[in-house]
Amino acid sequence: MKIYLDHIGIACNDLESSSGFWRLIGLVEGDKDETVTNQGVITRFFSTTSNDKKQPRIELLEPTGENTPIGKFLKNRGPGVQQICFRVDDLEKMIQYLTANEIQMIDQEPRIGAHGNRIAFVHPKSTGGVLVELTQY
Repeated sequence: MKIYLDHIGIACNDLESSSGFWRLIGLVEGDKDETVTNQGVITRFFSTTSNDKKQPRIELLEPTGENTPIGKFLKNRGPGVQQICFRVDDLEKMIQYLTANEIQMIDQEPRIGAHGNRIAFVHPKSTGGVLVELTQY
């Protein structure tokens, strides 16, 4: 099963004030920010190329409220890397494979994330403390 680094998610209090560095070093900002209502977050993506989804990207994550996952993350840990996301060819098969190998999943079934992509999260207890997102598009 093929796997690719898709993006690194960085929690921030404000997208605009957190975008300066990424622009300064020459990353290309995505076309528009996206509110993912079911996750309580506004996302902004940056890429090293013309926002080619196949290249690894940086995802800035601004919470829509304090009681959202990113809001709670910021309250507990402050701004910084919140998750690493890998793109897979078959998300259901990967979830089954991980579960069969005693990896704890947050999502047993894929759900919809940014850009309408299917996603599932692996619990940090199974990854040495890192929240891992899996995506398929």
